[in-house]
Amino acid sequence: MGAYVLQISSLLPFIPTHALISRQLLPFSLPENRHFSIKLESHNSKITHSARKNDVGFDTAAYEADRLSRDAEARKAMAETSQKETQDESDPKAWKWVIRNRVWDSMEAQNIAQFPRPVHHRIPNFVGANIAANKVEASTHVLLSELEEFKMAKCVKVNPDTPQKQVRFLTLNAGKKLLTPQPRLRTGFFSILESQMLSSSTIKEACTSVGVAKYGRAIGLDKKIKVDLIVIGSVAVDPKTGARLGKGEGFAELEYGMLRYMGAIDDSTPIVTSVHDEQLVDDIPVEKLLIHDVPVDIICTPTKIICTNTPIPKPQGIYWDKLSPEKLGQIKILRELKSRIERETGQKLPCGPSEKLPPTAQRRC
Repeated sequence: MGAYVLQISSLLPFIPTHALISRQLLPFSLPENRHFSIKLESHNSKITHSARKNDVGFDTAAYEADRLSRDAEARKAMAETSQKETQDESDPKAWKWVIRNRVWDSMEAQNIAQFPRPVHHRIPNFVGANIAANKVEASTHVLLSELEEFKMAKCVKVNPDTPQKQVRFLTLNAGKKLLTPQPRLRTGFFSILESQMLSSSTIKEACTSVGVAKYGRAIGLDKKIKVDLIVIGSVAVDPKTGARLGKGEGFAELEYGMLRYMGAIDDSTPIVTSVHDEQLVDDIPVEKLLIHDVPVDIICTPTKIICTNTPIPKPQGIYWDKLSPEKLGQIKILRELKSRIERETGQKLPCGPSEKLPPTAQRRC
């Protein structure tokens, strides 16, 4: 089936009608840097936990400096990978880099890119990202005719990149659980945040990478959760097929595969991306996509909402024969999952070919 488009004139951006404070369990803000004791009902324990976590002294400057340094190293390494694979026309990944670089170059040339810049080797931030984020909320109305249970959605998984910051805010401000991966899965797996864990003065900070580390609650593979909607960032996406390209590191696919293993999602879980209109392309060859590439059901831009009716099958888990030993060695949660599956099945899982990868945090065993 072909895609259909709802123009901006047919949908108003979603504006939350309830201020955050109306859902707060306390009618005042808790002090951030002082010790205190407050007696709360048991269901309010998350606020107490978050406040105590803050009191121990989170070194924001050190965390951010380390994150930025490692991200710079990763982008440099990915630039080298891009150049190497693009020059080799026989490389099966070469065509992806051609499209990515074209989109990145165009966004910079037209000055529709926003901080952090340059946008190369990032999920690019763009002018109108907040408007597109509002349409992620508005797009739920499009889904309701096909997915009635979405009205009861309690948990939304959102990527940690800058252009989706407003999506993370809207998720928390709507009273839903926010599930977000730790950047490049360096130090763990996913973190959960809830509006009850935050005050009106900390909710915006909680939507940043530093805020997730500061206020989030880390979860593991045994956590029983149900994710009702996935929002992912993209470099390029085809509105006719739902085919998507990320920045080239494969973390969206790994996160999706792990959530499938946990039983948190299935084929019916909607996948949404928010992008600039200039990131819409028509030359992603579906026949060249790999089995682990994640398609999208809905595209939100500053001007429109597109339902792709994607024919591309969604990944069913992690494809270990595509996963390099270097990537496996960098991500502790993947090693834990692989060991668990091998213990449960009594069989050794395959491993993919070796490759040079961006650096990440040192392994913490």
